[in-house]
Amino acid sequence: MKVLITGGAGFIGSHLSEKFLNEGKKVVSVDDLSTGSYENISHLTNNKNFQFVYETIFNETVVDRIVSECDMIVHLAAAVGVELVMSNQVKVIETNIHGTDTILKIANRYRKKILIASTSEVYGKNDKTPFSETDDFLMGATINARWSYACTKAIDEFLALAYHKEFNLPVIIVRLFNTVGPKQTGQYGMVIPRFVKQALKSENITVYGDGNQTRCFCHVTDVCQALSKLLYSPKAVGEIVNVGSNYEITIRDLALKIIKQTKSKSNIKMISYEKAYQSGFEDMLKRVPDISKVKKLVNFVPVKSLEEIIYDVKDYMLKTGRY
Repeated sequence: MKVLITGGAGFIGSHLSEKFLNEGKKVVSVDDLSTGSYENISHLTNNKNFQFVYETIFNETVVDRIVSECDMIVHLAAAVGVELVMSNQVKVIETNIHGTDTILKIANRYRKKILIASTSEVYGKNDKTPFSETDDFLMGATINARWSYACTKAIDEFLALAYHKEFNLPVIIVRLFNTVGPKQTGQYGMVIPRFVKQALKSENITVYGDGNQTRCFCHVTDVCQALSKLLYSPKAVGEIVNVGSNYEITIRDLALKIIKQTKSKSNIKMISYEKAYQSGFEDMLKRVPDISKVKKLVNFVPVKSLEEIIYDVKDYMLKTGRY
């Protein structure tokens, strides 16, 4: 079995590559390293079952050849992170929409099963929680760049489902909720690595807004387990599936937990969204998934606790010096 992973040098992609290789599969990782890192997969390059291709998925000639030689596709390549969305909106929109359009067109040409990574962001400002896969979206105004990422991923979902309905392409859509773990960087706004880095350096932990917004965090190894199970589940084809943890915590309480767990001398510093990003920035107050569907489809429930997630992120940073 040979699997193509787009965005394979990214945080989730590199972990998924390791999992597939450990299972005896062959992996082709395609990444242009715009947000991914070669360091994430450098230790895999001596494995005869692993191939890294330094290329953008916009290069249809290269991607066509790779897809024709693979059995399945996991499409993770995307521009992600609130800070990137706010600072480079054109790149985010073009990468997410054009990239998914390209990979779906080629997957359909060769009739390859494809798993598309979407996001909890598509639920927008909907205040009904937990979010289930059939809930309505509620997006902010287009003048607010914050919602452009969510809209691009929603378009990706529409397009993927259209390919499934019109051409019977085997498609699976996964909405990921705050995946965290070793190798993740806080560079683009990911909150746990950013907080852990600040705690290890005894800097102020910067909490945006009033800190009462809640999130649920799932360890990347749990997420990869779910992705693998879904990829091989016939019942998942044509479905949209939430993947994440449903353990809810406020961002302020998360900061306090990280300070305690790292034995840090850091203090919490509250920063307005306007100062952190731009005037008029809007955030989701709650982001809690209903994970009953993924449990029913592939018997998935998260195993790692939030404490274990924080420990693994801290341990990785200390061992690699990447903080």
